[in-house]
Amino acid sequence: MGRLDAKVAVITGGARGMGAEEAQLFAAEGATVVLADVLDTDGQATAAKIDQASYHHLDVRAEDQWQAIVDQVMADHGRIDVLVNNAGVDLVKKLLATTIEDFERVTDINLRGTFLGMRTVADAMIKAELPCSIVNVSSVAGLQGVANHGVYSASKFGVTGITKAAAKEWGRYGIRVNSIHPGIIETPMTADMRSFTDPEVRQRVERTIPLRRMGQARDIANMALFLASDDSDYCSGQAYIVDGGVHP
Repeated sequence: MGRLDAKVAVITGGARGMGAEEAQLFAAEGATVVLADVLDTDGQATAAKIDQASYHHLDVRAEDQWQAIVDQVMADHGRIDVLVNNAGVDLVKKLLATTIEDFERVTDINLRGTFLGMRTVADAMIKAELPCSIVNVSSVAGLQGVANHGVYSASKFGVTGITKAAAKEWGRYGIRVNSIHPGIIETPMTADMRSFTDPEVRQRVERTIPLRRMGQARDIANMALFLASDDSDYCSGQAYIVDGGVHP
């Protein structure tokens, strides 16, 4: 028996990186997985490699697209047990150089997208009288400010806050809401960072991590699996740090 047998999971940002790793792990544990992303070619290729997986185009900023995908999943499967709000973008820029367009793009994807996903899925689950686990991928930057990542930090602090508020509002319906806070994780989004492209820089960074290695997508997927499964059925409103021990 898998830990997610008979569960249906929607994972945003599922085309690659952490989202793809979560999808593979969830499916291996028995879940039917719905991948959602704007990277259609990558998303279709990822879904094709996973049993019981499908891919849907989704711009997380679009309210109508969220409603359409939830309606489709409910029509196809009759339930949504798990939502992982994984889609996100980074921005490395000093605050004084940050434009309003930069601000709106990052917050629209990272925070607005998470809010729309939470609200749309929770509404469907409350109407269906089904419990649900919502897992929001925030960041360690959503717990402390990070220089040159001001808008990214702001968006992830927002994810942290809305997670805690939703957990208090929706607990009565059996809906658990938690957040994951990755540290430095090796994914396609971070591939251009000097921490991964320069071996000397990587060694210096790894020496600052108590566990002495960079995080991998699998580390986040394992935490998402715990929060999605019944193993965490008394956990809600919590921020789970996955960073190798940097922020104890």
